Amino acid sequence: MAAPMKTGWIKPATILFAAEIPANERALAFAIAQAVEFDADLILFHAYEKPAVTATDESGVRYYDYAAAAHSEKSRMDPLARHALESGVRCEVVVRPGRPADQILAFARERVVDRIVMGTHSPGPIGKLLVGSVAEAVLRSATAPVYIVGPDVVDGHDRNFAIRTVLAAISLHEASSMVAAFAAELAAQHHARLILQHVIRPQDRAQATASIDQIEIDMLSMIPEEMSEKISAQAIVVPGDPTEEMLYQSRAQHADLIVLGAQGASAFAAATRQGVVYKVLAHSQCPVMTLSPLVLAEWGSKDDGEKARSSETYTAGVF
Repeated sequence: MAAPMKTGWIKPATILFAAEIPANERALAFAIAQAVEFDADLILFHAYEKPAVTATDESGVRYYDYAAAAHSEKSRMDPLARHALESGVRCEVVVRPGRPADQILAFARERVVDRIVMGTHSPGPIGKLLVGSVAEAVLRSATAPVYIVGPDVVDGHDRNFAIRTVLAAISLHEASSMVAAFAAELAAQHHARLILQHVIRPQDRAQATASIDQIEIDMLSMIPEEMSEKISAQAIVVPGDPTEEMLYQSRAQHADLIVLGAQGASAFAAATRQGVVYKVLAHSQCPVMTLSPLVLAEWGSKDDGEKARSSETYTAGVF
C-alpha cells in the first residue's frame, strides 16, 4: 500500500531556488510567484565550484580566501533577495562551495525542502555537460519534486502565473499511477483541468493488446476516486513519437505545466541526448515538474532502478 503523499509536494511551505550567476530571471519569477501563492519561505541557494578571491600571506604566497569568496558570492545574490523581499516573500540566501548539483541535493536533504525550482539553458551541440548535467543530477536524485523552467518557456506574467491546465505523461507501469495522482492533486490545488497522455510508439503497436478506449479508461482509473470528483480530467492515447506528441499536446491544450516521472534512461539515450525528458525540457513552452525515482520510492513505488532502466517507457529520459 502506497504511503500518503506529502502535503508539501502539492502545497510547499519551503521552496528552494537553485540560482546561477548571472541569475535566470524568468525562473526566479516563477519561484517568487509560487512563494507568494503558497505563502512559502524561499531559499535562494547558490553553489560555486572555485573561490574567485585570492589573498597573499606574509610570505607572499597567494592562496584562496574562502571567507572572502563566500562573502563575494553572497553579495552577488543580493539583487535576487531584494527582488523577493519587494514581492513580499520571506527569503534566505545560502551560498556554499562545491559542485552545484551535489550541494543542491545535500542541502535539500538537510533542510525540509518541499520543492526545488531551477532554470536551465539549452545546451549547444557538445554542451550537455556544461549546463545540463546539473539539472539532470538534481531531477534524478532529488527528494522533492523539481520544477524546471526551460529555455523556451513563455513568461508567466501574462497569465499571472496561473495554472489552468496540467498535462501528465503516463505509461502503464506502477509509477505512472503515482504521477497521475500527483498531477490530479496539482490540478485540484489550482482548480485546473487535467490531461493524461499516453503515446504508443511505432515499435510497440504490434504488442498492444488493449483498445485505445480501454487504455483511456485504465488511465483515468489511476486518478484517486476522491480526486476524480473534484477535477475535470481527460485521457488522450495517440500513436507516434512521445516527445513530439507531448510537445504538440502541451501547445494545443495550452498546458501551463507538464508533469513527468524522471525514471532511469538508457546509456544510449544519455549519450545521444535523445531521452524524452531532456527533449521536453529543452523545447517545452511551459514549466515541467519532475518526480524522481527517490520521490516515487518514498511514496511507495516498488519499481526498482533495474526495471526502470529496462522499460523503454517514454517517461524515461535524460537532461
